[in-house]
Amino acid sequence: MFTSLPPCVGALRGRAGEALIHRVAGPTAHEKRARIHGAPGPRWFGPERPVRVVHGDAAMYVGGLAALLLQSLHPLAMAAVAAHSGFESDPWGRLQRTSTFLAVTTFGTAEDAERAVLRVRRVHGTVRGRSPQGVPYRASDPQLLAWVHAAETACFLRAHQRYGRHPLDPSAADGYVADMALVARRLGVPDPPETTAGLTAVLARYRPELSGTAQSRAAARYLLARPPLPWPARLPYAFLAAAAVELLPPWVRARLRVPWVIRLLLPFARPGGHAVVSAIRWILNATPPPATPAEA
Repeated sequence: MFTSLPPCVGALRGRAGEALIHRVAGPTAHEKRARIHGAPGPRWFGPERPVRVVHGDAAMYVGGLAALLLQSLHPLAMAAVAAHSGFESDPWGRLQRTSTFLAVTTFGTAEDAERAVLRVRRVHGTVRGRSPQGVPYRASDPQLLAWVHAAETACFLRAHQRYGRHPLDPSAADGYVADMALVARRLGVPDPPETTAGLTAVLARYRPELSGTAQSRAAARYLLARPPLPWPARLPYAFLAAAAVELLPPWVRARLRVPWVIRLLLPFARPGGHAVVSAIRWILNATPPPATPAEA
């Protein structure tokens, strides 16, 4: 237990947990957590649903990074991110917005989840432009939304099955894909997959559209080799990054031209990934979320 630790270790753990929470959820992290987990009312997903198991586990840190890398291989999705998301100028802001959306739709009230979806759809409606190759894009394009959803779902699930505390059995894995489909439909994704087999088929259909571009490779270098982190955090992050890259198929790694420092760590990716995820889990357990009230 946290209270049984030596005072210096307990204080260090508490500070590390606070720093991580504020990086991921922003300066109002505790207020957000209290609202998401504590507000009364019905939820989209009950406590027994697989999406709560996956999104509540520290393996999401690996899955989230893997998802960004995989999503970047779609030239139009990457062009939209590069031009509109601020992933380099405001990387923590983008992470905080994404993590808040996932938390609200997974654990928050149905009313708050609906509002979060409407906000995202409004933003998507304003994002449009042309790729460096001159191809027009719209963030609200159902085909782009479907790609982003499929890549995200696959990477979150794959990371959980490898690094999660409680990997899902096949039926629960299908349940996770079905849970994610509920959110995807509200975001405008037409006919999202509801099983792992369906998810695999969707990803395969997109493969001819994917390519390593200058933008996707620059994003990979930034995310993997030049993260906006203080130096003491760089080594554990490098192992987390290697774990994320190792989740991806070899053809994805080749198209992204993964930086050499991460390629050197790939033989140690799984033990390193388990160590870092376990450390994150231990740190975050010092500040558990408020209990979710009985849901009407």
